[in-house]
Parts: sequence; C-alpha cells; structure tokens
Amino acid sequence: MKKLLLLFGILIHAMVFSQTTVVTANEEVYEMVDKAAQFPGGMTSFRTEFAKNVDVNKITGKGTFSTEVTFVVERDGTISSLKALGQNRSFNEQAVRAIKKIKTKWSPAKVNDVPVRARFRFPAKANI
Repeated sequence: MKKLLLLFGILIHAMVFSQTTVVTANEEVYEMVDKAAQFPGGMTSFRTEFAKNVDVNKITGKGTFSTEVTFVVERDGTISSLKALGQNRSFNEQAVRAIKKIKTKWSPAKVNDVPVRARFRFPAKANI
C-alpha cells in the first residue's frame, strides 16, 4: 500500500510540476537549415521567371554584369528583405524588381520539420 501511495504521489507531482513547451513565433532568420527553401519547379523555373522580368532596356552600360540578390523566404513562402549587391546599380535595381514581380510562393525552409525564415542567395549575371 505504501508503494502504491508513493507511486501515486510521484505521478501527481510529475503532472503538477511538469513543464509545458510553448512554441512561439521565432523571428530568427536562419542561414543553415535542415531542408532548404525551394521554388516550385526548381531553380531552373525561378531563373526563367527572373529572366522574363528583367528589363534590359533599363540597365545602363555595356558588358557583363553580375550581382548577388539576397532575400528571406518567410514561413508562408513569401519573400522579403530583398537586397542586391553588384557593381552596376541599374542591374541591381532590375534584379530586385524582377524578383519582386514573381508572385509564386516558395516552399519554406525547415529546421526539425518546422517551417522557418531562411536567407537565400541568388547570383545573377547579364551580358548586355
């Protein structure tokens, strides 16, 4: 009987003092993830959409230009925080504009099978 009361007491104690884990919205932007964000149709499809949206008539200068566009793929598949870093300002502006025009949502990145905000880097090159 004493063992039964002791077991019962331990169970009550465990139930009363057990911790509950509450998952809150994490605003962290991940650089390393278990599963990377993916554009429907893959990167070939994304590059095709990007190329369709670039207006080469608005890029000043001649030659080969390159830029790296970084953005955050949000948990809902939308993109935010677009920035382009490259030598030609007009190409950078066109790269950002071209990506903003793509309305297709991404499959978000995941950590432990939970969608997370993740940074994505997209190198782009144009020969004008």
